Amino acid sequence: MISTPICDFARAYEDSRAIRLHMPGHKGSAFLGIEGRDLTEIDGADVLYDAHGIIRESQENAHHLFGTGLTLYSAEGSSLCIRAMLYMIVLHAKAAGKRPVIAAARNAHKVFMTAAALLDIDICWLFSKERSSVVSCPLDPLDVERTLKEKRPAALYVTSPDYLGHVADIPALAKLCHQYGALLAVDNAHGAYLRFLPENRHPIHLGADLCCDSAHKTLPVLTGGAYLHISRSAPELLRSHTQNALALFASTSPSYLILQSLDAANRYLADGYAEKLAGLIPLLNEAKKQLAAYGYAVLGDEPLKLTLAPKGIGWRGDELAAYLLEKNMVVEFADPDFMVMMFTPENARAIGKLTQILCSVQKRCPVSETPPAIEAPVVRISLREAVLSMQEVIRAEAAEGRVLAAASVNCPPAVPIVVCGEEISQSAVHCFRYYGIEQVSVVKG
Repeated sequence: MISTPICDFARAYEDSRAIRLHMPGHKGSAFLGIEGRDLTEIDGADVLYDAHGIIRESQENAHHLFGTGLTLYSAEGSSLCIRAMLYMIVLHAKAAGKRPVIAAARNAHKVFMTAAALLDIDICWLFSKERSSVVSCPLDPLDVERTLKEKRPAALYVTSPDYLGHVADIPALAKLCHQYGALLAVDNAHGAYLRFLPENRHPIHLGADLCCDSAHKTLPVLTGGAYLHISRSAPELLRSHTQNALALFASTSPSYLILQSLDAANRYLADGYAEKLAGLIPLLNEAKKQLAAYGYAVLGDEPLKLTLAPKGIGWRGDELAAYLLEKNMVVEFADPDFMVMMFTPENARAIGKLTQILCSVQKRCPVSETPPAIEAPVVRISLREAVLSMQEVIRAEAAEGRVLAAASVNCPPAVPIVVCGEEISQSAVHCFRYYGIEQVSVVKG
């Protein structure tokens, strides 16, 4: 049986009833009931970003489970991992004598943009020919190859799976990247479980060099638990700087509750998790078939995500989410066009009830309203200059012609309509209105 050294240490310390003359301030007293195992870096507890003891042992367990060259924990979600990945891309570029330039699919999370601003990275945006949603950005391999050939970026950055459940062709992208000397970095926040499918679909296995997983999104891990993976074939420079890259942006007081959750997940993953997934997926596939037969458009090819476009049966996504809320079902995300639901073995029993409810809603006249198309952006100032500028908040309706200073997005999905430094066009204002964004932060003056 796989070891759980962090959990074992915390349990033993709680049982010792030691007088706590150290942080945290609750001293182990039960206010929420979990304080007894909430620790700091006391003797024997190891240090997350300089791990040589129990944390290192636990991380090595995860590294073997995922089959990577290196796997390290984050107690601050994939956001921390994204910043670390970009920092390592900067180091990789400098080692090659290049200015850091990253080619990125436009549906990147806003943390990618703020990290690029802080690290003074130039972004070459890749747009999709299919612009049905800002949340998705399926890439044409020919466009990717043209960009890699002409711009010679240090890395290609993609989000896969994306929020709607679309999965990129990672093997094809990896082949192109390595052909042109670029790293492939993947925001796999929604896909930690992909390693454990009957056919391994994890980005690292498929050729990515760097990858982050939000363990808490799809595995039984507390919110904030994540992994940063480096492939076996990635440049040694990446592996040798990964701990420092995380430490550069991380809190010096990581949550030991989150670390215990990541540690416990190793045993869960090793003890029959793949079999649980193999049993769950046919249930979801059958539900998708039934929903499609009823008239819903079922999107994406991510196995554990159910994304519906219900306008064909006369419902907006946010309306349908409100209807489910009345039935005490809370979805992951909804906007005018889509409704997204996420499943794991822990809520498999809900699939039948959900399908029954969704197949009993009253059909109405199809909704013809579509998202406004966004014009190609006009860059007025650099991303870094915009983020670090003096800013003012104004009504979105009055923002046409101004320069965006801070990403105006909700989380989820945290994918900006306009990127910092770009001019806000009339079509962008229409999109703000469509998605309910009432205020934006623009460069002052």
